[in-house]
Amino acid sequence: MPKPNIDNRDKTLISMIAGSTSDKEVYEKTEKVLKENNIKYDLQIISAHLDPEKLDEYIKNCESLIYIAIAGLSAALPGVIASKTDKPVIGVPVSAKLGGLDALLSIVQMPPRVPVACVGIDRGENAAYLAVRILNLLKK
Repeated sequence: MPKPNIDNRDKTLISMIAGSTSDKEVYEKTEKVLKENNIKYDLQIISAHLDPEKLDEYIKNCESLIYIAIAGLSAALPGVIASKTDKPVIGVPVSAKLGGLDALLSIVQMPPRVPVACVGIDRGENAAYLAVRILNLLKK
């Protein structure tokens, strides 16, 4: 995969938010791809349910261009982020229960005007690859 054509590589381009440290196996896949592509990112563990004020504050002050939201179970995190920003949000469903189908359906069933891209269950690496492709569009 080609490297992103971004002028300022010192800037944090991607914010990765996981709902829980139990999602570590999935967000480590995402980190690996971002590191391989020299993409500066910020990783936060913030639950949309347990700490909504912290999430609101983070989104309000975030300068990243893309969010990757990793969540299992009800997987509200990607939709909550998308409801608070006009930046792209990529949701990664985690196979915590029901094989991850509950999380997958929660992420893809967004209402109008709250788009969330969704990759496969536990496919954190695909979220990173999609983010790289989005960043590549910035200089075309």
